[in-house]
Amino acid sequence: MLGGSGLVGQAVGRAFLEHRPKKIVISALTRAEAEDGVAALLADPARGECVVEAEWGDMFMPGSLKDRPRADLLADAEARRQMLDALYGDLTDDAIQGSALGAMIDRHRPDIIIDAVNTATAFAYQNVFASASQLLARSEVGAPDREAVERHLLVLYLPQLIRHVQIVLEAMKRAGTAFYLKIGTAGTGGMGLNIPFTHSEERPSRMLLAKSSIAGAQTLLLYLMARTPGAPSVKEIKPTAAISWKHIGFGPVRKGGRTLMRYDAEPVPLADAFGEAGSASFRETDGPLEGVYLDAGENGLFSLGEFETLTALGLMEFITPEEIAADAVREIRGAPTGRDVIAALDASTAGPTYRAGVLREVAVERMRTLEAQHGVQAVAYEMLGPPRLSKLLFEGAMLARLFDDIEAASRLDPDDVAERTAAMVAKDDDLRIRVLSIGLPILLPDGRVMRGPNPKVAPEDGQSPDDPKLADNGWVDLRPSNWAHWRERLAVMARELATRPGPDMGSQTDVEVGAPGSEIRPGRLAAWIFRHEDDGERIKR
Repeated sequence: MLGGSGLVGQAVGRAFLEHRPKKIVISALTRAEAEDGVAALLADPARGECVVEAEWGDMFMPGSLKDRPRADLLADAEARRQMLDALYGDLTDDAIQGSALGAMIDRHRPDIIIDAVNTATAFAYQNVFASASQLLARSEVGAPDREAVERHLLVLYLPQLIRHVQIVLEAMKRAGTAFYLKIGTAGTGGMGLNIPFTHSEERPSRMLLAKSSIAGAQTLLLYLMARTPGAPSVKEIKPTAAISWKHIGFGPVRKGGRTLMRYDAEPVPLADAFGEAGSASFRETDGPLEGVYLDAGENGLFSLGEFETLTALGLMEFITPEEIAADAVREIRGAPTGRDVIAALDASTAGPTYRAGVLREVAVERMRTLEAQHGVQAVAYEMLGPPRLSKLLFEGAMLARLFDDIEAASRLDPDDVAERTAAMVAKDDDLRIRVLSIGLPILLPDGRVMRGPNPKVAPEDGQSPDDPKLADNGWVDLRPSNWAHWRERLAVMARELATRPGPDMGSQTDVEVGAPGSEIRPGRLAAWIFRHEDDGERIKR
């Protein structure tokens, strides 16, 4: 349980103990929080034989940095470099395993992950607005130094959220996790932009709106995750009221991990109150500020008046963590609660329609008719992207000129096709010009390249032109090795056409590649490759 020591995390943990799990892992930011959460569950009468373990550290950091305060890391040049690499570098296996969260998921390989971390708050309270102001102030007296730029890059919200979601998904796929449940937030406790509880004199504050924005962005990313083949089942419960409470007591009042001390002051003139005289006018008195409080978990300690105002009818009101936990357990056990916002988005978004499917055939046939009338096969304009699509379309169009159907193309000779397509490109000016004009280089069988002024895929700094990723991502590749690859995929398509159940056997099979018959259609070939070879298939409609 990510954030398992918090108010909601503990309630979910207690609810799960009743269902006799083998092990629960409690993750928290600090070791003390994690071990306190473990101790609370170990003491629960319902624990039985369940093993409860602690994990701690900042899960958004590389594993080597997870136990250091963020302020210290931002002041350390080497730590900033590691953080920037982790945030903006490629999503490699090392990046996943090197992250605190990815390594933790790999260690425990959980069947279920309950994420009760308030991700939106963690990112929004880094305060990109203050960082931007500081960066602009530095620019007024000269170019900002590298440290200032690095610090600002490390508080940008979306790169952090995107990388977090990428790591969660990839780590869960590797671990075989079956279920991911997010306890999310609306950012305003269910209130609108008129919320009177804010972080500054702005109403609402920019930080609060940033929190809501991040929460919404994460929900949509989870919505997409739930539509990703190989991902676990994904759900999100989003409480839209204040969550309370953990306990009520009397004692020292703490805020942000620090005890509030008692201060007294002497009056000073208004004109001096916020200068040196004002700074010298107050003094610490006798120990900490004490009082009756209600512990609302991550929201802090509330006085009677604060709690009474916050939860009043018509204001934020409140929901108990046990109610959230009950919904979480029911959703995980397969009993719909009506509280899963991912399911709500699935139900309320507008997907493909029957009418559009019928009219698609009309549009396709009309475009084919016009191409025949004008004697032009445009193939691709490179408007849709990625360049890989245009590459596949042009290569498929060349195959369509050489072979009558998929079955014949599946027996192609790579050297022969390389020679014939090279001759085709040399002879057919229109074909060649169309490829080059939309930004696709042409890689000839002898290794030479033809290119236009703005290649869509070109070597980056330090990347060799021989890197196979370049040709695969967006070069029309006429080499025998590429046609051998086409032969392999065409053989799979041909087998599908020969063995799949036909319409006489019902609606068992999607009919797309080669339909009708086994005619070579570049768009259908590319669609098959994207669905099956590139794992890009849609699984929800």
